[in-house]
Amino acid sequence: MRLTILGCYAATPRTITNPTSQVLEIRNRMFLIDCGEGTQVQLRKNKLKFSKINHIFISHLHGDHFYGLVGLISTFMLLNRQTDLHVYGPKGIKEIILLQLRYSNSFTGYNLYFHELESKESEVIFEDEKVIVKTIPLKHRVYTNGYLFQEKPKERKLNVEAVEKYKIDTAYFRKIKYGGDITLDNGTVIPNAELSFDPEPTKNYAFCSDTMYDETLIPLIQDVDVLYHETTFLESEANKAEKTMHSTAKEAARIAKLANVKQLLLGHYSTRYSSIELFKQEAETIFPNVLLGDDGKVFDFD
Repeated sequence: MRLTILGCYAATPRTITNPTSQVLEIRNRMFLIDCGEGTQVQLRKNKLKFSKINHIFISHLHGDHFYGLVGLISTFMLLNRQTDLHVYGPKGIKEIILLQLRYSNSFTGYNLYFHELESKESEVIFEDEKVIVKTIPLKHRVYTNGYLFQEKPKERKLNVEAVEKYKIDTAYFRKIKYGGDITLDNGTVIPNAELSFDPEPTKNYAFCSDTMYDETLIPLIQDVDVLYHETTFLESEANKAEKTMHSTAKEAARIAKLANVKQLLLGHYSTRYSSIELFKQEAETIFPNVLLGDDGKVFDFD
């Protein structure tokens, strides 16, 4: 599981920082999460292939989280994209994007599907044979969702020595990898545990975009491998966090601790502070395993 931070600062773009956008690569899928201004430039800087992005997840309709979307959609068109593109986001995102495309006479040559979200309860919005994605309802000034990306159980590993010992035909290998027992011609049943090894543990990633401190999300992110949680302010500006419905570094750390996550990744920093290291220092007073997101940073979670 690899995460590339394209941008992780709050509010406005600057020459040295970018608003929220991330690419999650998991089980050979590439998911774009939020799409602030400058996202496609950051994709190029990080040498990520546009053509591999087939699913885009937008947390909410504040500009620093989706103003780069119409530009990226248009660039896909200029690159002669043929593959379907799916966009998941709050109700209204389809109207906004299609209006921009309509008045610029820039309709796509590929199929563009919008999956508009309205539910305030967690729901499955994407699923295939390897990955499942669920919403994480958040509390912000507008309708907002985080997203939970979960690997499905992997295939078991074939015990080559065992299958050779019992002279098991290759036609049964797939059954073994998916946990099945094998019955030999003489009627003997060979349990799967003897024919295969446990698969590698699955990984999961929770993206919690703009939100105030909210313990109700804890059951949805319990025990995740990595939690990205916004930390717009330090505790000294807790009053601003409450007023704007954002979180402080300590509040993000409390959520991580209560949810028993393995690692906490910080981001969405206000640019009022002299160093983002201050966020890490503050969070670590409550939760030990803290990572600092920053533009261009790549994390490999094995």
